Amino acid sequence: MSAKLKFFLIVILSVFATAGAGVYIIQRQPSAQIVETTNGQTQQVLAIHQSQEVVAYRERSDYKTIPLEKLNSSLQGSDPATLALNAFEDIGVGGTRKVEVAYPQRNQSFVTITQIKRGNDSVGTVRYRVEMTTFGRSLFISSPPVWQIVWAGVRN
Repeated sequence: MSAKLKFFLIVILSVFATAGAGVYIIQRQPSAQIVETTNGQTQQVLAIHQSQEVVAYRERSDYKTIPLEKLNSSLQGSDPATLALNAFEDIGVGGTRKVEVAYPQRNQSFVTITQIKRGNDSVGTVRYRVEMTTFGRSLFISSPPVWQIVWAGVRN
């Protein structure tokens, strides 16, 4: 075989191998569903595996959902704890708070803020829960991931 024919075969095989790998990778990623809300805006809902759904939503049943539009801060940031504290910055007045961050999956974080309020003769506890997913990375690959709040709730 001539050198030109060998080179041509190598290029053709490389194209088919790259296309096959791309199709394989795309099929393995979960698809996203588009849901239309009542006010005409479209909202993207990420597909969640059933095992993740049980972990995420079992805890939600104890909390009252807070609409994300009512949060007074940005819904994206690089640190889950700081992002959650900024979302509920008005709760730090008059008591102590405890912040717990859990990472059940590489691209998922749960932040629980426990606010202990001390009154005249009583102690009240309010718990806030914020669920986040990674949104991507900022400018450089070495930079930390960007987290986005996807759900927030409160429990008295």
